[in-house]
Amino acid sequence: MNVRVFSAALHGIDGTLVDVEVDMVPGVGRFDIVGLPEAAVKESKVRVLSTLRALGYRASSRWITVNLAPADVRKRGSLYDLPIALGVLACLNAFPSKALEDRMFLGELSLDGRIRPVPGVLPMVAATRELGITEAIVPTENGAEAAVVKGVRCFAADTLAGLVHCLSSDDALPRVQSAQATIRQPSGLDYADVRGQAHAKRALEIAAAGRHNLLMMGPPGSGKTMLARRLPTILPWMTYEESLETTKIYSVAGMLRQRTGLMTRRPFRAPHHTGSAAAVAGGGSIPRPGEVSMAHNGLMFIDELPEWQRGVLEVLRQPMEDRSITITRTAGSFTYPSDFLLIAAMNPCPCGYWGDPRHRCSCSSADVARYRGRVSGPLMDRIDLHVEVPAVPFRDLTRPYAATESSAAIRERVQVAVDRQAARFEGSDVRFNGRMGTRQVKEHCVVPKESIRLLETAMDRLGLSARALDRILKVSRTIADLEGSDNIRSVHVSEAIQYRLLDRGA
Repeated sequence: MNVRVFSAALHGIDGTLVDVEVDMVPGVGRFDIVGLPEAAVKESKVRVLSTLRALGYRASSRWITVNLAPADVRKRGSLYDLPIALGVLACLNAFPSKALEDRMFLGELSLDGRIRPVPGVLPMVAATRELGITEAIVPTENGAEAAVVKGVRCFAADTLAGLVHCLSSDDALPRVQSAQATIRQPSGLDYADVRGQAHAKRALEIAAAGRHNLLMMGPPGSGKTMLARRLPTILPWMTYEESLETTKIYSVAGMLRQRTGLMTRRPFRAPHHTGSAAAVAGGGSIPRPGEVSMAHNGLMFIDELPEWQRGVLEVLRQPMEDRSITITRTAGSFTYPSDFLLIAAMNPCPCGYWGDPRHRCSCSSADVARYRGRVSGPLMDRIDLHVEVPAVPFRDLTRPYAATESSAAIRERVQVAVDRQAARFEGSDVRFNGRMGTRQVKEHCVVPKESIRLLETAMDRLGLSARALDRILKVSRTIADLEGSDNIRSVHVSEAIQYRLLDRGA
């Protein structure tokens, strides 16, 4: 007897349909799995046979062959336990094989028949929808995640025995509805808590509105980390498409919390400076998303920038430009999205007090140059805003809370500016000014004639590259959007140039 069950496989953050074909004939006890399975898939036969014994079924006198098609796609993980077990049970006439039609099954089996959750359910359910599958049966813990996909009815199963009972009778499985999830990030934070640093707050508002990368330089204790950790509170709200794509990445990485679905908060990632290139970019024998992909549609905070290994920092350059990263291993080539906002922080010198009037710096000019030289010029060139964060004076520390603007008020301005950009770029794949290409810069970043000389002087005195000039124009466009101006004015260009003044001293 031959039975066909639908399942899926992962390639990067995309899913593909897999046909689980189960053939059973009388003969000696034998269980073969073919179709390019890896070790975890081959071990499925042990879990399946043990589960069947627990349910009272015997297949020891059968020759069972399982083919995972297409055979040229490598199959990984334990998610095929459930479809294989159902195929075998259908061959044993535990329920009509017709009950498996137009349904997709995912899940790992425990030895007593419980159905355990698996990673990557969301993209796999989305892939089967494109091929006309109308129902998905997934582990209970993955139910809300799978229900995010529109156009597929999702049902949750917690035990194989319960699932078999529903397939052999008219009883319906519990249907799950989409839920919203949040990811682990700082809570209860607000820019009203930050005293002083009006210049840095302004730069962070511009960065949030146009998705412009930003570098903060200042002495220890000036509030760089405090400012960065509050940036998610003013980032624009996620669209449905952004939420879905971000949730896919966390689903593949196995980092979605149980019984949660669509992510609605932008990711905040703050890897430690001892992290490796593989941790930042992604990798492993079976490539997994790295920090640049986990921060997709959100924020990556790089603290103590010069303390990072230079090779690790250089990994950031390609995803910052291409907004995606491709990882090639013997297992294949995988592309993950990585469109993130980079916020970096560093001290001005090894001791941290260069230029601080309240502390004596013990570093020589050579020490300062060597310290800042740990960050390459090409990487610095890709950072739009360079901001000095000085030590906070006493008068600002004692200022009343009511005198400090809240994150909610800042976010309102940011959202209005983002909506203006969305209307401007409607019909294109660009949503933020910071992601404009060369042609879009020429079209949307026209500066007044009196600003041409100002830009020329800035390029000559600061030694800016053509890329840096483009970034100044993009920042000018965002400043104009924050003010509700259709045209870029000289005051906007002047402010944008101010955020490159650290280039001269770096």
